[in-house]
Amino acid sequence: MRRSFYLAMKSKNIGIIHYQVGHTDGVSLEIEKWQCVFEEMGHHVHLCAGDLGSAEGTLIPEMYHHLPDAKVLAYNTFKELKDFDELGYSAELERQVALLTEKFREFVVDREIDVLIAQNVWCVGASLGVAVALEKIRQEFDLPAIAHHHDFYWERGDDQTLTCEAAVEVAESYLPPTHPKIQHVVINSLAQKALKERKNLDARIIPNIFDFDAPAWAKDEYNKDFREAIGLDEDDWLILQATRIVERKGIELAIDVLAEMGKKRAERIVLVLAGYARDDASGTYVQRLQEKADRLNVELLFIEDWIDHERGSANGHKIYSLWDAYVFADLVSYPSLWEGWGNQFLEAVRAELPIMLFEYPVYSADIGEKGFDVISLGTEVTGYDEAGLAQVPQALIEQAVLEVIELLENDALRE
Repeated sequence: MRRSFYLAMKSKNIGIIHYQVGHTDGVSLEIEKWQCVFEEMGHHVHLCAGDLGSAEGTLIPEMYHHLPDAKVLAYNTFKELKDFDELGYSAELERQVALLTEKFREFVVDREIDVLIAQNVWCVGASLGVAVALEKIRQEFDLPAIAHHHDFYWERGDDQTLTCEAAVEVAESYLPPTHPKIQHVVINSLAQKALKERKNLDARIIPNIFDFDAPAWAKDEYNKDFREAIGLDEDDWLILQATRIVERKGIELAIDVLAEMGKKRAERIVLVLAGYARDDASGTYVQRLQEKADRLNVELLFIEDWIDHERGSANGHKIYSLWDAYVFADLVSYPSLWEGWGNQFLEAVRAELPIMLFEYPVYSADIGEKGFDVISLGTEVTGYDEAGLAQVPQALIEQAVLEVIELLENDALRE
């Protein structure tokens, strides 16, 4: 953002809006970083979300994007108009907007908000009511805003389509809205170009960030039993998949690699999945991954119940932070087919761990040229199996296996 804009923001009350905060998803993690930066600048940051997780802020449960009403409306906007006719669709949208508008009005008044930062709610369209209501409130109070776009609805697969005239209107007007008081921020060059082409909007690129000068994540008294707690021995190879468990993460490619590793090595090799699966739109991705892993004799270890945004306790046992998982990992698996930027890539770099990845489009466009040394699974998916799981050439899998084994066995090369 322009320096003049920053200078105009002396000691402001900033409202950051997202469906959820205080979790390990990429948007929640970026919100925490932005909050720290603004507070260091002397501003007061107030979070507002449908799920606060481990964070403090204003809870508006109706904002949560996994509520049935929000999911039904999103499906009928982008997939198929099956639960309403067009009049019914508009009526349901208006109902949600009216409820959320009142909630946002209370938030803005109670917190004396001067500036709004809309985190992904004006682009991905997971809750249309949030997008419309927030812009109505911004207009009502004539507030300046930063629209921070992590991913757009049109990036979510080839099957996205606007189902009716009302859906087209809401997308054109609110995903994102256009107004001189709204400054747009995207996280990669591909999104910047698409936003200009689709809506003639200029956006500043601010990629995902990390404080690389902060103390390194390390073994300590709290996390020293991490491997034991999740059921691993010290000599087991821990391949960490730290992302959410959704189809675009391409986790099946990591299973292919571990299957080939298992044919060559006697060590116990485990793919440890630290993320959660509640965002899986198909509802079957975990099952399909497990079935493939069972067929190929690959061990998957799901540790969502042991991991959270920060340390604590739940269900009678210790909870570790996501950063604790990196401390004990031997290698990071990042075979995502598509990412807005790549938080887990940055985390792996910060943890100084080798990375195995599929060179997703934003990596190829904005990251790979910086000179990182990675274990590559290529740049193109060659097809999908009968379970709908992505495939890449077997030669790439076998080459990746050789590189992974060499890095895990050769300490000097690893360093």
